Amino acid sequence: MRKIIFTGLGIVLIVASFFLAKVIIDNKKVFKPRAQKVVKTVFTEVVENKTIPIVVSANGNLRAKQRVELYAEVQGVFRRGSKLFKEGQAYKQGETIISIDADEYTASVQSAKSNLYNELTSIMPDLRLDYPDFYPKWQKYLNGFDLSKSTPKLPEMTSESERFFITGRGILSSYYNVKNLEQRLSKYRIVAPFTGVLTEALVTEGTLVRSGQKLGEFINPGVYELEVSVSKSFTDLLKVGESVELTSLDGEEVYTGKVTRINGRVDQASQTIKAYIEVDNDKLREGMYLEANLDAKKEENAIEIDRSLLLEGNKIFVVRDSVLDLIDVKPVYFSEKSVVLKDVPNGMTIMSKPLIGAYTGMAVKVYEDQPDNSKG
Repeated sequence: MRKIIFTGLGIVLIVASFFLAKVIIDNKKVFKPRAQKVVKTVFTEVVENKTIPIVVSANGNLRAKQRVELYAEVQGVFRRGSKLFKEGQAYKQGETIISIDADEYTASVQSAKSNLYNELTSIMPDLRLDYPDFYPKWQKYLNGFDLSKSTPKLPEMTSESERFFITGRGILSSYYNVKNLEQRLSKYRIVAPFTGVLTEALVTEGTLVRSGQKLGEFINPGVYELEVSVSKSFTDLLKVGESVELTSLDGEEVYTGKVTRINGRVDQASQTIKAYIEVDNDKLREGMYLEANLDAKKEENAIEIDRSLLLEGNKIFVVRDSVLDLIDVKPVYFSEKSVVLKDVPNGMTIMSKPLIGAYTGMAVKVYEDQPDNSKG
């Protein structure tokens, strides 16, 4: 009997559990959260077309406009002069920079001059007898012949008979031999072609200098040139004489130069043309790195925006009734950070800062406290 009772109670509990579970399942309500619409805030500006100056940026290192590389054309021992041959040493125009020992060569020159003098002396009696009309000017030349000075120019020969007589006695050959030796003797002394400073010294006093050896470098520190490479698309816009703003590497110093030369050949590798800018300032030094801002042209009815705002296919985002839309634009110049655009209608509201995940038809909210970027 007990077994039957427990069995019955078990069946009742199972049935009751089944119905209870069914009631719970039927009464269960699933609450789905309502998706909230997220409206992102964007920065905008109102388009105002105006004249945009296109400034081409270029950079380079300063080089002295007047510079001379000093080379030895003769061989000898470098003698000490009135000033030390060291970097930074200043010399005035005409002052001796380098002096090479020429005592032995000077003796050879003096010997050749002495031979010429003897030959002139030997022809004077015959010249007086055969050509008395030519005798006075040759006698005057002989009287003015000084072995310690440069050989004077021979008198002008006005007749054919005089020329034959002088040439036949070997005077012309001896004269030009002496002038050649004197010319070579002058190469033992290098003088400053202009007032400047020595920027490189490769030898010291007492060094044996050989022919063709580089001795140093001499520059004029007053005027410098900056060589910059400009895209070939702007070569027809650059003009000689235009002013150029130059800035130092840290941006603290600003100098003004002008375009003095423009190369007529395009570099095949970079498709650029070299322009040369002359600048004069006491603070400048050779080798300084400067950045040049070249005023290439002025683009009418255009705007300038950040390059990151220009999308593929030359489109930009605009805001119409708090919704993003795309319009076609015409880029006319790209700089490192910005782009100049045309064909953007006046008064149109465009995005002024990029928005991640932006798409056409996206609902947005314009940031109210943004600065007015439309005012130039």
